Amino acid sequence: MGEIVGAGLLAHVPTIVLPEAERLRLNNGKEITLVTGLNRLREEVFARDDYDTVVVLDSHWATTVEFVVTAQQRRAGLFTSEELPRGMCRMPYDFPGDPELARNIARFADKHGTWITAIDDEYLPIYYATVNLWKYLGEGLPGKRWITIGVCQSGDMEDHLRLGRALADGIAATEGRRVLLIASGALSHTFWPLRELRDHEASDPVHIFTPEARAADNERIAWFAQGRHDEVLRTMPEFWKHKPEARFFHYLMMAGALGEGACTAPGRQYSEYENSIGTGQVHIWFDRPAGGWTAPRSTAQTH
Repeated sequence: MGEIVGAGLLAHVPTIVLPEAERLRLNNGKEITLVTGLNRLREEVFARDDYDTVVVLDSHWATTVEFVVTAQQRRAGLFTSEELPRGMCRMPYDFPGDPELARNIARFADKHGTWITAIDDEYLPIYYATVNLWKYLGEGLPGKRWITIGVCQSGDMEDHLRLGRALADGIAATEGRRVLLIASGALSHTFWPLRELRDHEASDPVHIFTPEARAADNERIAWFAQGRHDEVLRTMPEFWKHKPEARFFHYLMMAGALGEGACTAPGRQYSEYENSIGTGQVHIWFDRPAGGWTAPRSTAQTH
């Protein structure tokens, strides 16, 4: 029986793959903690040998009539971003996939009243919400498999929770598989207008687009620290007012896999809460509690 052994809400902003000198120039001579946090997360979690596969829940990959999970034996190539080709240009990537797991996830679509297709086309595009995090957390670890699931732009909150339930069942059905989940995306996600955004490139949260969005982000960060996934889910209609990236579907898929409102896993913050031209960014990692993802709150201590 497979199992989810860790999960995280991680930022993938283009800034993290810029040359260090450029990052420092944009941030008043200081390194952004999104970079130092990923380096620490690699050392403490991803460089260890207690997992087999990483599943990225990719907020940049939007499908329309179904969910899609990558099922290639291997993905390799050069990535140039259509959004920011100056900063993300011909980035090499090369990692094994996990077609067995991908097909097992798709197998549970009917059970959960949704539509999931596993695609092994070698020409299927890849997005920087996957590549940027692989560069930090997967590159140089050749035995680790990576697969990606996109958000579905015609789906709603319930649809993405259903995807998460199918994901959990697919993992459980894959014998011996130990899996890490990455919800790759931001919190609030409104950019400054083009003629203003260069005044807001530093990481200080004072540059978040509105004080209200900043407050909403910080409220959810506090709930994550307490393991209050129930509160995050209960208040999604209020959070949508602040336009979270991809309607926060990357997190909702992860929550669906971890037990939804019954999940009590507290988060460890691997970065400060930082701005990226108006958007709210943070790295939060959830270790599996000793009693499981839905352990009673008083006993939700991690391994």
